[in-house]
Amino acid sequence: MKGTYVTRAVRIPDPLRISRYQKSPELGPRMLFFSGGSALNEVSRVLKNYTHNSIHLVTPFDSGGSSAKLRQAFDMPSIGDLRSRLIALADETVTGHPEVYDLLTYRFSGKTGKGELLHQLESMIRGRHPLVEPVSNPIRRIIRNQLGYFYDAMPAKFDLRGASIGNLVLTGGYLNNHEHLDPIIFLFEKLVGVQGMVRAVVNDNYHLAAELEDGSRIVGQHLLTGKEVSPLESPVKHLCLSRQRDSYAPVESQLRKKNHKLIQKADLIVYPPGSFYSSLVANLMPRGVGAAIAENGCPKVYVPNLGKDPEQLGMGLDDAVRRLLHYLGRGQSDRAKGNLLNFILLDNKNGHYPSGLSAKHLQEFGIQVIDTTLVTAQSAPYYDSKMLVSALLSLT
Repeated sequence: MKGTYVTRAVRIPDPLRISRYQKSPELGPRMLFFSGGSALNEVSRVLKNYTHNSIHLVTPFDSGGSSAKLRQAFDMPSIGDLRSRLIALADETVTGHPEVYDLLTYRFSGKTGKGELLHQLESMIRGRHPLVEPVSNPIRRIIRNQLGYFYDAMPAKFDLRGASIGNLVLTGGYLNNHEHLDPIIFLFEKLVGVQGMVRAVVNDNYHLAAELEDGSRIVGQHLLTGKEVSPLESPVKHLCLSRQRDSYAPVESQLRKKNHKLIQKADLIVYPPGSFYSSLVANLMPRGVGAAIAENGCPKVYVPNLGKDPEQLGMGLDDAVRRLLHYLGRGQSDRAKGNLLNFILLDNKNGHYPSGLSAKHLQEFGIQVIDTTLVTAQSAPYYDSKMLVSALLSLT
């Protein structure tokens, strides 16, 4: 059955609409975010007060931090960003499971010796650890089992320093479910009472790779972000996925049918702030993402980064919009390309952006700018999470 689309005037923020959502978050809108990393976690913590139906498609291509240890040891997708978003959306009220939250957010010390950390892990598996004992069954048994699966598969030389217990639980579940992420993510959602839905955009064990303007090539998300190594000295020319961790081996990935349906059913699609290539564009790389977005007649909004993003070397706001549309529009008809991005949400008065927008460029693509207060004196130089959430809710 063909849908009927209705346009309406919106007020930003819309106090009545926001109040309605806050009273019944279980009936809140299906807002879909393409993201990774930690940039959206604070927004997610605010968002769950207004809707329990948000959808977060997260990249599994991280190659830095403790996720890198797990990927190298088990040849698996990254689960660190998935875990942090699941925790951000967890029920933190008295109706939730605070003891489970405390356990799954616990991280081993980076200074403790190998023997002591191994002893702590073994005590958790036996149910004798102080963080495990308060957890009631059957949840305690489930967590112990997942940690046991991890322990049994753990290489003898695996470094537990700085390891997140949540990551170890997800890894154990991944290994025990024939190397599929969805079953253990679903279980994790139930363990901490996630008020929303988190999914990996794909289940593939690939790596981010980029060709730079100077002709050089890099493989690994951590080489793009400028956090663990020196920032890029040449702008990104082309982003792709690589089959290999240590060599440039471009490969295609396909969006799964489950995620295709989630995109199609969203009430609002958001391209949020965060590392431009490794958090946002990486989510748009799998074949089928752009087509699924174009098929949905809901509003699509881009919230650009404030300040300096090392991944956007040499890029202004105009360039960011153009690059975003490039990756969204691959293989799309001209008609479909007109339904990939409708709005740019920003705060020109209080926010600092790389450079201005070209009115001609926006008009060419049918994109409208929504300029409203999103940055406060307290939040500067970042977005105020509550104001950003209020603005997005007003568009639904």
